Amino acid sequence: MIDHLDHIVLTTIDLEACKGFYIDVLGMRLETFGEGRVAFRFGHQKINVHVRGHEFEPKAHLPVPGALDLCFIASCSLEQVIERLEGHPWPILEGPVKRTGATGPIRSVYVRDPDLNLVEISEYLQAPSA
Repeated sequence: MIDHLDHIVLTTIDLEACKGFYIDVLGMRLETFGEGRVAFRFGHQKINVHVRGHEFEPKAHLPVPGALDLCFIASCSLEQVIERLEGHPWPILEGPVKRTGATGPIRSVYVRDPDLNLVEISEYLQAPSA
């Protein structure tokens, strides 16, 4: 019944810091839509952004900053990801470490975004299975 994830919604307390991380550090593209809404686009997905206290309805039952634990698959090597993080500089909490992703084994680093959401950035250790 479900084919893929289209978007998720992230709640932030500081829109500019949030944009700086997802656009400048992670390289996502800024998208504006609707009545001044903001999203970060990557691949065929996006992250819609709500500013705490100004959420779009309907919203999550308890939309709070720092409640997400996200895992992204990088479009480059994990070494290049680490170089980019170090170049901004953005602290790596853990990694590289081996984990299990949705389609097989991955190697990951962990960081926190400005709202303290946990962000895992990974590469596949073998070609993903369908």
